[in-house]
Amino acid sequence: MPLVGSPRHGPPLKLAGRAQRRPPPRAIAPKCDISSPPPRLTRRAVSAASLLLTALPFPASSPQLPVASASETEAEVGGGEGGAPALELERYTDQDQGFTLLKPASWPKVEKAGATALFQQEGKGSNNIGVVVNPVRLSSLTDFGTPQFVADRLLQAEKKKESTKSAEVISTGERSGRDGLTVYEIEYSLDSTRGGMKRIFSAAFVASRKLYLLNVAYSDTEEKPLDKQTRLVLEEVLHSFDSV
Repeated sequence: MPLVGSPRHGPPLKLAGRAQRRPPPRAIAPKCDISSPPPRLTRRAVSAASLLLTALPFPASSPQLPVASASETEAEVGGGEGGAPALELERYTDQDQGFTLLKPASWPKVEKAGATALFQQEGKGSNNIGVVVNPVRLSSLTDFGTPQFVADRLLQAEKKKESTKSAEVISTGERSGRDGLTVYEIEYSLDSTRGGMKRIFSAAFVASRKLYLLNVAYSDTEEKPLDKQTRLVLEEVLHSFDSV
């Protein structure tokens, strides 16, 4: 849409769809500042210019709903330390949005504004798996930057939140997904006034001009640190995130 300026002399320009009106004597015509409206972004959603500038995890206040997808049992990992029950994993696939991942079978899907899919541990919603899908102008995540660059931007966003006490990157990396798709993976620790100490596993990729962002959040306190077996399960969830 061409910009419409206000001339210094002569009659005012005719604007489509509006009646031509002459300003009163000595009136100063306002500056025209016409620009395209910004895209509507959901929480943790990002555009090509602001990837990962909003923060996960999702709040844990949503009601629990049944998983609304056909799934198949994929794997079962042994119980955690202290006799904790095993987390059995199952495949969740969203054909409409175009992604797939493994999730704990005992974690139901819940509805949450801004989340394409959200799964929470029953009785402890701060342990959750969230997926956000948004259109972008990128053809690949590598067009935005390296895994370390994305991790730095993510941590900057976390540290800007008033609830964040500390945030630290643990590891970054990338892998090949379906048909050679580039997938970035980031692990970091987060301490906040909303949920305490957590371990966060994030994965992101771009496919068909859409950004896919996975966030896995799990409690990791000094009193009860993340055990080895549970970590293996969460890493398997992280590595399973892919396009369909």
